[in-house]
Amino acid sequence: MTLSDDPLLGTADPAAAQVFNAGGQSPFLIIGDHAGNAIPHRLGALGLTAADRARHIAWDIGVHDLGRALAEAFDAPFIFQRYSRLVIDCNRDPAHPDAVPAVADGSVIPGNAGLMPGQLAARVAAIHAPYHERIAAELARRADEARPTILLAVHSFTPMLGGTSRPWHAGILHDGGDTRFAKALLTALGAHRDLVVGDNEPYRMDATDYSVPRHAYAARLPYAEIEIRQDLLADAAGVASWSRTLRSACETVLDHTATTSPTF
Repeated sequence: MTLSDDPLLGTADPAAAQVFNAGGQSPFLIIGDHAGNAIPHRLGALGLTAADRARHIAWDIGVHDLGRALAEAFDAPFIFQRYSRLVIDCNRDPAHPDAVPAVADGSVIPGNAGLMPGQLAARVAAIHAPYHERIAAELARRADEARPTILLAVHSFTPMLGGTSRPWHAGILHDGGDTRFAKALLTALGAHRDLVVGDNEPYRMDATDYSVPRHAYAARLPYAEIEIRQDLLADAAGVASWSRTLRSACETVLDHTATTSPTF
């Protein structure tokens, strides 16, 4: 039996798509593409050390806790998946070379070397597809109920990459589709004089991103892809502080647009 024939996830592995506060009534829908660093038991440790599995290359540090905090603050659903981005990156098209990297920020990923098409297909079927199907199902349900939706994709970034320090505390990413909410959120966060907020920094939303373009662009959903520097989410106090900051900024945008735009 090949890996593609045998289910990748066993009974001891977490479900691919998980939801916190599924009944949340807020217009916000929060998603976490890289909320965990789990590896399916069948894949061992991908040949990685414990130190590499804990690094930013394996997951978005702090995003699971931040997503839950925001879900509670907004009374919003938080859809996330707990598998490492090194198993399959759920913010990449499965056909993209970065979807299953062989090297990440200087670390070789032995378990991804020479990956056969069937092995890639097994990872997509077990993790990537169910996660995006869960997001799509929630959006379809909300559309059927004529409920407005603003998609918030929550990410975090390492303070240092390739020997270069990154000065931003946060970044708001946007590109196609309905960018009004993202740009308004950028303005609201920028009003905090003590914050350095990047406009499509430290990453640009471009052809490498998958989740927001797939779920928001064609549907013309307002959205924002939010990046928070990982050292600012290192403890419960940091998570709580950023949850308050983001809640305040998002509510400022909603309060303003309620009088200027009928769409959100």
